[in-house]
Amino acid sequence: MRTLIIILLIISSLGVRAGDQYPWYTQGKFKPGTRLEFTVSNTLDIDRENCPVIIKRENFPIPDIHEMWVTVVDPDLPPFEGPSEELLRLQGGHQLREETNGHAVFHQMDDLDKDGIWDEIFFQVDIEANSSKTIHIYLGENIRGWNKHFTHANIGSYCRHQMPFWESENVGWKIWFANCCDVYAKRKPVLMSNHLYMENMDGYAVSARNRDWGSDIQGVAGSLGGGGICMFEFPEKPDSISMPRFTPARSELAPKSMWNGGQISDTRYAYEVVVNGPVRSIIKIKGMNWDSGSGFYEYEQLYTVYAKQSYCTSIVTFTTFQPRKSGVKPGCGIRKKPEENHFIQDNGLIISSGPEAIRDPENIDDREEHLVDFIGSALVVKEIYMPEYQYISSNKENHTFKVTPINNSYEYMLASAWSEGAVYNNKIDFTDYIRKTELEYNNPLQVKFKIHDEK
Repeated sequence: MRTLIIILLIISSLGVRAGDQYPWYTQGKFKPGTRLEFTVSNTLDIDRENCPVIIKRENFPIPDIHEMWVTVVDPDLPPFEGPSEELLRLQGGHQLREETNGHAVFHQMDDLDKDGIWDEIFFQVDIEANSSKTIHIYLGENIRGWNKHFTHANIGSYCRHQMPFWESENVGWKIWFANCCDVYAKRKPVLMSNHLYMENMDGYAVSARNRDWGSDIQGVAGSLGGGGICMFEFPEKPDSISMPRFTPARSELAPKSMWNGGQISDTRYAYEVVVNGPVRSIIKIKGMNWDSGSGFYEYEQLYTVYAKQSYCTSIVTFTTFQPRKSGVKPGCGIRKKPEENHFIQDNGLIISSGPEAIRDPENIDDREEHLVDFIGSALVVKEIYMPEYQYISSNKENHTFKVTPINNSYEYMLASAWSEGAVYNNKIDFTDYIRKTELEYNNPLQVKFKIHDEK
């Protein structure tokens, strides 16, 4: 009770009463007496679905609050009618109860820097073109509402090799070769990477176990694969790149390998799960001791995957950036599709797609290649980083961008799809999805605290 009084006193100084414009939300016995009102605005002339909303702690009126005291409600959504007796018995006391005046939204309060204090409230909304909508955050202890997970991230020992995995129900990514992404796609919306790493299953043969789980759809080898970072160190050779796993130290220690050499003498990597669902998941990669021969670099990279989407985003921050000559620029890229018949490069956007045969790259038995009519990959760099397109003929052929970091950091987006998936399963639909997502990526929803309200 003392905590609630303190919260109410703090809130009373932050805004003006909203009145009865919106009826108050209830859920079973949860009848809150305090709510915060936020306005979410879409500045684009397109409708947006499952679009990310982030409220940072510094923009939240009550930063010192427990997770179980926060309920995010969209007042425009139809309320849950209440569980059946059977569902209530199955799910127990934490099952969502009958709602009035809106619907609770899946959200998460994420501690990104691991100091024990949440940094961001994250959820997703549908919002019409050129419009704003109201979101309420109700304060008060509420222990009900199971959260279905639509994303997953973890680190597994996969074929004797520590690897990060992150996935939505449509597409997943994993790191086999150090910092260049493999991609696996599903035939139906499902999370399944836990089976890959816990049971150590061949990604190219996993559909023999469950067809819905799909298959690996990306060859990496010596390329940037489904996405990876690189360095443009030679302005006089614009189509050459340096990569963290191809260094002079590696050439001496393991000249024919696609792996780095020793973990002390060569580039090394560390992986961490930052967030694991339900509606976004985040993997952190640290690249250390990268001596390209022409510069020394270390970086941290965050990959974030989102519910109901076929893309992930990446933020790269160089903690050490010591080129040995002028004109050096970092970059990122994707492997050109081997049978590319559809290519788009427009500002900070790249799409490469075509038919492709997928199989275990070692081809150790008589299994035939599985021919797929369409596999598409896309890369989008945010406009503020002034992306410059560059085709790379080496390293298995790659489409890349040079970038101009801001405060040693830059951001990009990766996406993939295939013809056997449930969504974006042809080049037209995939292209439309990427063009729409590019607009959303460069124009995030605007979120503003408006008022507080008390009964």
